[in-house]
Amino acid sequence: MSETTDFRKAKDGFMATDHQSPLTDEQRRDFRGLNYYDEDPALRLELKLEEFEDQEPIEMQTSTGDVARYVRLGRVSFTVGGEEAALTVFGDDHGHELFLPFADTTSGEGTYAAGRYLDVQRAHGGRLLVDFNHAYNPYCAYNESWSCPLTPFENRLTVPVRAGEKDFK
Repeated sequence: MSETTDFRKAKDGFMATDHQSPLTDEQRRDFRGLNYYDEDPALRLELKLEEFEDQEPIEMQTSTGDVARYVRLGRVSFTVGGEEAALTVFGDDHGHELFLPFADTTSGEGTYAAGRYLDVQRAHGGRLLVDFNHAYNPYCAYNESWSCPLTPFENRLTVPVRAGEKDFK
């Protein structure tokens, strides 16, 4: 199995059985797994982070009206479907956890309308591993009682990213 297959299998298991799953008991009774795009090796990217000179803290609005605090670390640029694109990478207060919320033209048309998330990994040579095959829905996509950061305007792409998790039905 591939790393993506393992990732998806673990996520489906978590959603179905873990007490911290965002699914309600009723949703779990009928749960048969999440829907995903086919894995696309072309959307597993190692990208250079163009760090911002001023890595300013920001507050992202959440789905419940709260705020979540992050630091704007920098941007990654890439090509998807022959189109150029760029996204801002955010970090926690210490820059250890890297967070990439994004929306694209599939948002609301096959994927969660408010966008999806990626947990970005540091790779060798100061690069970042950005694997869109691991894009996932925020927990508020399954249960509105969860508070999820909303995708900032700067991370709304005008191209489709047909990888990762699809909309939850």
